[in-house]
Parts: sequence; structure tokens; C-alpha cells
Amino acid sequence: MVWFIVTDRMSAAFWLFVAAGISDGVDGFIAKKFHAETRLGSFLDPIADKVMLVCIYITLGLEEQLSSWLVILVVFRDALIIGGALLSQLLDHTLRVRPLFISKVNTVAQIVLAAVVLAELAPIFPAVPLVGAFEVVVGATTAISGAVYLVQWLSGTGKFFDEPASAAPAGKQERPTDRTAARPPDDDDERRRA
Repeated sequence: MVWFIVTDRMSAAFWLFVAAGISDGVDGFIAKKFHAETRLGSFLDPIADKVMLVCIYITLGLEEQLSSWLVILVVFRDALIIGGALLSQLLDHTLRVRPLFISKVNTVAQIVLAAVVLAELAPIFPAVPLVGAFEVVVGATTAISGAVYLVQWLSGTGKFFDEPASAAPAGKQERPTDRTAARPPDDDDERRRA
């Protein structure tokens, strides 16, 4: 798809984009219908979708068909999510990623915007004067979903930034819990030991 966009074959890029979307939907339906879902597939499928979308956004941005602020925002959000997942792995923290409604809306908005821009460039459909408005919607949902994922990640990994319970702050000594250990030894203690 990227090659078709760069070489100005927009009709081919558009129809390949449509075919990729249809095949992704059919593939997911078949996997669910016949209980053929795998852990690897559930991990790789969304990554492949994201890589495709990010590549299209970067390419359309370089071709000056999408605003650079939007391309940067989309790439930054996805890098933030991937970076958070990798850091969680390094910290040996189980990351429970729950798909958010706003994230689903964001994905649909990103797909619609890419399809509209490609269709307009093909030209399969007449120019859509609302591309700027679509960009604002994609930008808003991207920023909101990225912020929500960041807050969820920080609240889920906060324990890694707390001070360990066994470490006492500098200059403070741990208080003994046993009363006899808290007082200095006296003559009675010396006689008991003898």
C-alpha cells in the first residue's frame, strides 16, 4: 500500500486498503466462528493492523495529504502504548490491556479518515470538504485514548515507583515492635543473662 501511495497509484492503494480491511474482518469472523483463535493470533492481528495504519498515516503525511500534527500524534500514541507494554515486561509486571470504547472509536475514525483520503486521491469519490473535520475527530480520539491508556498504565504499575517496605528513609531508624528491644539494657538484664 505504501508503495502504491508513493508511486501515485492511489486507486490501487485504495482498493488494497479496502481488501485488507475486508480480509481482516473475514479472518476474525472465521477464527471466532470455528473457535480457531490463538493467543499468538490475538497478539499479532492488532499489531499488524496498527503497523498498517501507522505506515499509511506516515506516508500520507510525507505526501502532504494529512496534517503533520495528526501523523505525529497517531505515531506518538502507538509508540506510547508499545513502550508501556515493553516496559511492563521489563519490570516483570503483568499488563492487562482492556480495549477501551474510545480506543475502538479512534480506530474506526483512523480507518475512515485513511479511506476517505485515499478515495479522494484515487479519485474514486469526489473531494470531501470534511477531511479537516475528520482530522480533528481522529486527533481528539487519539489524544483521549492515549491519555486514558497512560493513566491506566501508571495506576497499574505504581507499585514499581514506591519505596520498598523494608527500606527505611535516610536518617530514620525502624522502630522496634518489641517493648524490651526498645529500651536500653539495665542491671536486671545483666543478672538474667548471668
